[in-house]
Amino acid sequence: MRYLANVVTLKFVPEKCTGCGRCWEVCPHAVFVPEGKRARLADRDLCIECGACMRNCRYGAISVQSGVGCASAIIAGALRGHEPTCDCGSSGSSSCCG
Repeated sequence: MRYLANVVTLKFVPEKCTGCGRCWEVCPHAVFVPEGKRARLADRDLCIECGACMRNCRYGAISVQSGVGCASAIIAGALRGHEPTCDCGSSGSSSCCG
């Protein structure tokens, strides 16, 4: 499921990738896939900015501002008992995750 096109903070430097596979193992939305001996960014717009890929990449090939996107809104909403509100939707809309 794509949330908003071309807004994710995810950056991937394929030259730094060693092909360890951690990114595609931990990504809940299959943003990364194996290709040859390295990872490939399959669809960056699927990223929910959870940060799991970046935290598990020992080689600095991935960066993302975790906690700024829909993943953060979903977690905060669940903890507070309400719908996600990340304030990045269109004017007048407080949800970009649904």
